[in-house]
Amino acid sequence: MALNRQVADAIEWIRLHVDPSPVTVREDGEGGAFVIVESIALGDALYHQTESWIGFRITFQYPYADVYPHYVRGDLTRRDASPLGEAMSVSSFEGRPAIQISRRSNRLNPVTDTAVIKLVKVIEWLRTRP
Repeated sequence: MALNRQVADAIEWIRLHVDPSPVTVREDGEGGAFVIVESIALGDALYHQTESWIGFRITFQYPYADVYPHYVRGDLTRRDASPLGEAMSVSSFEGRPAIQISRRSNRLNPVTDTAVIKLVKVIEWLRTRP
């Protein structure tokens, strides 16, 4: 089954927003896709690693289903040696060791909670969390 038109459009918006970071897409066979954005800058304040890939699945129900959860590199560690903390757990994504980030949109609005806006929010959360 080909990508749902709204999923394809969401992926195009993501590509435009993260350019020049490479974006890989694997169709899930249901009209959705697994997406990985490479080389997202995390800054150098919180983590030993200054960049990460970030992955997520956009299901065929998009935009009426949340883009959740997101995943980042599995070796992510904090500079202050603290645990990664709430909303983060060890996992895997698309065959890669990963840290799962659980940042669900509790009151999903398909107009304002787009895949690219959710990606931006998760990246900002990663960069600024205490």
